[in-house]
Amino acid sequence: MAEKLTAGTFIFSPPASSPVGSVLYNEHLKLTDKSHIAEFAGYLMPLWYSSIGEEHSAVRKRAGIFDCTHMGALEVAGPNAESFLDAVTTNNIRTLQVGSAQYSYLLDAAGNILDDIIVYRREKEKFMVVVNASNEPKAKAYLAALNAGKAKIDLAKPDRKIKTAPVRDMRDTKTGPDCRVDIAIQGPASPDVLCKLADASVAQQIKMLKSFTFCQAKLANIDCIISRTGYTGAKVCFELFVHPQKAAELWQKLIDAGALPCGLGARDSLRVEAGLPLYGHELAGPYNISPFEAGYGWAVKLDKEFFVGKAAMEKIANSFNMKVTRLELSGEKGIRPVRQNDAIICEGTCVGWVLSSATAGTRQIALVYIDKDKATEGNSVGVYYLARSESQISKGRKQAVKKGERINEDIQGKVISRFEKF
Repeated sequence: MAEKLTAGTFIFSPPASSPVGSVLYNEHLKLTDKSHIAEFAGYLMPLWYSSIGEEHSAVRKRAGIFDCTHMGALEVAGPNAESFLDAVTTNNIRTLQVGSAQYSYLLDAAGNILDDIIVYRREKEKFMVVVNASNEPKAKAYLAALNAGKAKIDLAKPDRKIKTAPVRDMRDTKTGPDCRVDIAIQGPASPDVLCKLADASVAQQIKMLKSFTFCQAKLANIDCIISRTGYTGAKVCFELFVHPQKAAELWQKLIDAGALPCGLGARDSLRVEAGLPLYGHELAGPYNISPFEAGYGWAVKLDKEFFVGKAAMEKIANSFNMKVTRLELSGEKGIRPVRQNDAIICEGTCVGWVLSSATAGTRQIALVYIDKDKATEGNSVGVYYLARSESQISKGRKQAVKKGERINEDIQGKVISRFEKF
């Protein structure tokens, strides 16, 4: 487990607020009952429309559409944009070509992960940075603090300066005409759905897009940034960045063209099955999981001369002894599901914990945080179910298990590949 870092930590206290509907909230009310809508990251979002299983299957076999309009979209532009982003993100912005996107991290000077992000290079001096909804206020405050010289940059060199660049909230229609929110369409039939809304030249562009590339074109006469990215593990996947005032129109046209609306439940089961991390679970969170432990060390370019948090990442890269991997268990009817923080057991000893879990067909897939030497594919490990009621506690079931503690497993599974290939 990565050491909890304090010196240079960016402290952010979000203001209290009530959850609000996303840009597509009224569209959701046309498709599902209010009982299927819940608070998520400050927004009221659909958990499911039909069922999690049906929506999960639609993405794996056909095409599913997701409301991602709650995700943050920030523009960084101007002559210093490349230099600024290269200094404040872990990946190598200078190698990013126009029309390409890059997975990366925002760190503070202590090396704490503030968010995992995707950076899109729209022009030589214009970038779009997509951040998680739950971290959007923090990310905006952090970038503003960096620009104002109020956030620590390098603990070893307190006088270090970075070039600054303006940051604009692209979801806010008051900031200018070029505004964007995200609608994701995922699955093998997604190109067919998009091409129904495109003319011949745009359809050809869509078919030519490779993973982590994008184009700007019109779908159903609506201006879109069409990106080959997503968060479901689907081999064929797209995210459409559209003006907020056109989002509802595009959403409906995509449904009419054959995409099945999918909620947060399927989004989570799909990403767990695929092995994709969620901030606060497989990244950062209570175990302060680093990119190296999460399996994304490739997105931290330690050969760069500098980025904020580099010194801390160098230490972690050379010392981490736990990692995130996937565990497969039976998901047959009557089998008790594993849950977050359940203990992972190997030879009668706790070697880690469940981070996330989901059912995929007759399998349970869990993302777990365990000792590196126990994470070998094919290795058999067990899970101890933590107490989930007062009755279970009274019967002696534990509410928490510490690493190294001796305890008997309740169900056995095996370590499978870190990521699923579809």
